[in-house]
Amino acid sequence: MKKIGMLVAVEMDAVLRRYGTAERTEIRHGFEMHLYDMGGYELYVMRSGAGELSAAAAAQMLIDRYEVELVVNFGVVGGLTEEMGQTKTCVVERVVHYDFDTSAYDGVQPGRYIQYPDEYLRPTPELIDKAVAIFPELKRVTCASADKFVEGREAKNALHERWDADICEMEAAAVVLTCDRSGIPCLLIKTVSDGLTQGGQDFGAALAETSRICLEVADRIIREL
Repeated sequence: MKKIGMLVAVEMDAVLRRYGTAERTEIRHGFEMHLYDMGGYELYVMRSGAGELSAAAAAQMLIDRYEVELVVNFGVVGGLTEEMGQTKTCVVERVVHYDFDTSAYDGVQPGRYIQYPDEYLRPTPELIDKAVAIFPELKRVTCASADKFVEGREAKNALHERWDADICEMEAAAVVLTCDRSGIPCLLIKTVSDGLTQGGQDFGAALAETSRICLEVADRIIREL
């Protein structure tokens, strides 16, 4: 692959600390893109900001404007189980857009887009297998994704019980859906910033370190693909 896209929501400081000054920086339609020449490939890093709508638009721009051949989304997430504690890093195997619901109109179960067989969207399986081969300690997880920051044990337990989800965040559904519809492979690497009983303050305090950890893993995987 010669062009790889990296979609970043709120973890851009980790990118700048790791890669430094970009060969080229552009701002288009409110999105910031940093281009890095990585030797064997070009890395197009797009800062989307938080949320599904922004992530979908940024992912589509990576695909259409910059013609990337792969989209990697790394970032920090909330943990929904005791196992998924702070700094735990994982690879996303399934995503559910849990607040997508047309059931009152068409009877389709909540979370399911009608063109898919069930409520789970799936990143590229071959890339997940390669990521785990590089980092065998990576846990394959289900991600609950929606435009809502989730905190506290009660709310997190409810997501886990309803969707069998291990983590939660605000961009994954948009990234997977956009890439799948465009025929572009995608890989999602996530690190827990706030565990089962934690919330916004814990997220803020851990953002820098958990972003660094996650990008370190994502960067090595990209280099070895």
